[in-house]
Amino acid sequence: MPLKHAAAVPFVFAALCTALPASASEAAPKRPSVQTLERIIASRTPQTRVDAPDHERITARRIDIVDEDGVIRMTLAGRTPAPIIDGIQYRRAFDVAGMVLYDDKGSERGGFGTADVEAGMAVLALDHPAMDAVGWRVSPDGSVAFSINQAPPLVREPALDNRLIPGVAAPTRIRMQVAADGTPSVALNDKADRARLRLTITDAGYGAIEFLDAEGKVVHTIAPEAGLR
Repeated sequence: MPLKHAAAVPFVFAALCTALPASASEAAPKRPSVQTLERIIASRTPQTRVDAPDHERITARRIDIVDEDGVIRMTLAGRTPAPIIDGIQYRRAFDVAGMVLYDDKGSERGGFGTADVEAGMAVLALDHPAMDAVGWRVSPDGSVAFSINQAPPLVREPALDNRLIPGVAAPTRIRMQVAADGTPSVALNDKADRARLRLTITDAGYGAIEFLDAEGKVVHTIAPEAGLR
């Protein structure tokens, strides 16, 4: 559930990707700078295990489920812990109440909950190792969105003990949503995260397939009921 992609569920933090210097390989992905990562790190030694269960650690504010090795694999909390990625804990953009899932190394791999933003927001995500893979968002304005993101390259940072880092740029390839005004759409995006094909319903109520150029302009529409072919 780490919101490592701006178009994905905003569950962890807004990814601040910076362009690499001109001398870097053109094939290298966009990623946060070390300075940006340092600003969002909450802890380099987060708690990922317990020495012994304490009555299954049922408390008023948090419940941890651990495996046979003591690794925390699930947390249910009124305020979920900040996301852990490859042994480093990063701050969330806002508080979330809900459930978080972890892999056998203690890294966050998904979860769901409600976000403490004005008017409230419900979110759900399942994660790639360092970014949301799929995410649902029910926003305060009534819109509902579902995104499927391409897996980003796995980038490790020597300055952070060669740990895997979040925020490496990767496109959302499929976005399905119902806008606040009720308009539904399913968009297929190119590798630059630009919608190029969209299935929607027009204002007149016709089903339509729209083809878009790189600037987001509709260049061709197929809507048989409207006489567009």
